[in-house]
Amino acid sequence: MFDYGIKQWAKDDFIIENGLVKVNHSVKPSLIEITKKIRDTGVRGPILIRFPHLIKKQIDSLYTQFNRAIDTFDYRGGFNAVFPLKVNQFPNFIKSLVDIAQEYNYGLEAGSKAELIIAMAYNNKNAPITVNGFKDKGMISLGFIAAKMGYDITLTIEGLNELETILEVAKELGEPLPNIGLRIRLHSSGIGIWAKSGGINSKFGLTSTELLEAVDLLKSNNLLEKFRMIHFHIGSQISEIAPVKKALREAGNIYAELRKMGAKNLDAINLGGGLAVEYSQHENIHNRNYTLTEFTNDVVYLLKEISAQKGVAEPMIYTESGRFIAASHAVLIAPVLELFSQEYTEKGLKLKKENPPLIEELYDLYKTINSANAIEYLHDSLDHMESLLTLFDLGYIDLQDRSNTEILVHLIIKKAIELTTSSNSQELKRIQDRVQERYLLNFSLFQSLPDFWGLKQRFPVMPLSHLDKTPTRSASLWDITCDSDGEIDFNIDYPLYLHDIDVKKEEYFLAFFLVGAYQETLGMKHNLFTHPTEVTVEFEEEGYTLENIVEAQSILDILYDLDYDINDLQSRLKTNIAESDKIKIDEKEKILEQLAFHLHENSYLKMVTKKEG
Repeated sequence: MFDYGIKQWAKDDFIIENGLVKVNHSVKPSLIEITKKIRDTGVRGPILIRFPHLIKKQIDSLYTQFNRAIDTFDYRGGFNAVFPLKVNQFPNFIKSLVDIAQEYNYGLEAGSKAELIIAMAYNNKNAPITVNGFKDKGMISLGFIAAKMGYDITLTIEGLNELETILEVAKELGEPLPNIGLRIRLHSSGIGIWAKSGGINSKFGLTSTELLEAVDLLKSNNLLEKFRMIHFHIGSQISEIAPVKKALREAGNIYAELRKMGAKNLDAINLGGGLAVEYSQHENIHNRNYTLTEFTNDVVYLLKEISAQKGVAEPMIYTESGRFIAASHAVLIAPVLELFSQEYTEKGLKLKKENPPLIEELYDLYKTINSANAIEYLHDSLDHMESLLTLFDLGYIDLQDRSNTEILVHLIIKKAIELTTSSNSQELKRIQDRVQERYLLNFSLFQSLPDFWGLKQRFPVMPLSHLDKTPTRSASLWDITCDSDGEIDFNIDYPLYLHDIDVKKEEYFLAFFLVGAYQETLGMKHNLFTHPTEVTVEFEEEGYTLENIVEAQSILDILYDLDYDINDLQSRLKTNIAESDKIKIDEKEKILEQLAFHLHENSYLKMVTKKEG
């Protein structure tokens, strides 16, 4: 059985049984069963499935491991966390998160006015709110309003001008004031793509000199007691533990020095985010070199050690690791529309009474290929194809000869791969790289997997079914956008093998996992493909229900979002139909009805198999 590395990335959230990928929870439904139930409602195109129980699992893991480490090292500070809304602001996710978060006192982090409004509306009253990012007077005023609403809110200062604005707003709005945090600019930095989030040249944070100025400013305005937290962030998806430990030592010592300077109410260190997720589905490639247990042990132990050395109280520990919480809860399901080589069949061959010698040789290779000569014949067929295409360019063979060449070579490729699937040689991988199958998927990579397009971040992908059969085709994945970048290429280092399926006769779905962090919020409307239909799966004791089905936006909704005047647009379309002399008068009403129907559909393709139709 080919398991697509599920034991490496899934953490037992999903398992394979009887050739199907299943949710490892409650009644263990298969993803294909859930998908078909959703499609029975009439939904076509891609589907984003949310699993709130996986949000709870991640939150519980985070709190359990930190509290275990606190007990292990007899740590006298506590632990709490907030979820950074930038990771996923979609309401069906946030509402599930907030509901689950209530028992943990787990809060929200906002980085903009809009995100702060979400936090003020939905955060649990006893849970903390932190506010990061650059702020103007309006955003700071919102923080004061949140404090007046009873929230435990901390405004994290990115620059001295923000602190001065807090003083100004305090005079206008008065008590209660929000807590004040200071973001520190560490010399320590992270590793990988997001390393620039830390370091002395990072975008955010106060230098040592500015920290001293901030403390003096707070003292002189009798607000030092509101200074409760320092914050740092060295990057998202930190793959190695060493940079975390280095940053902790630096931040811990800054915390201790600030306490000694008189900041007696400073009692918390916010580590920011960065706790990495294992996205890799290949044994020889890993996205992190530490476990959650190791991470929590190091954080608690180091802060205890520094506090003891400096003779200060052990701080409350906060984290903002949103990727760790959100990534696993969402699965993207994309139907396969076409396998491009399947047009090459024996039925398509139209051999002549007399064929060019190289075509006759290709036909002989096809008829006599076996496991012993498969690689050799595959090499020969590829060489013959290059020669025949050159002859076509020179005018020595015709289009029918070219067609026969393409069909025979693809038939030989398919046979050769089937005959050599037990081999794992580099030579076979190199050949498969040249002769990969192209799977056309009904989704937009730019909308649903933008981190692959922008950062080449790969996500675990596997078919929902046929997992009891060995996949034989090296696969590259094409989306339906009008853009050559809309492709996940076959890569020898990250090989993906799929099944040779006739999608005209049976459905074949691919699932992309760990897409719940950033992908939705960063997704772009390239070609005006929008957020796919989303569904939340809620588990009960003896089954599950499909909740909060939100269909992909209609074409009219998309155009409205782009600030088109929908009434004007529809009026123009009606006028163009009415004035067209290409349409018979008695057909115009019917065409208007068809047009109205299409305007209220989404942009994804609606193709059905013969089985469905």
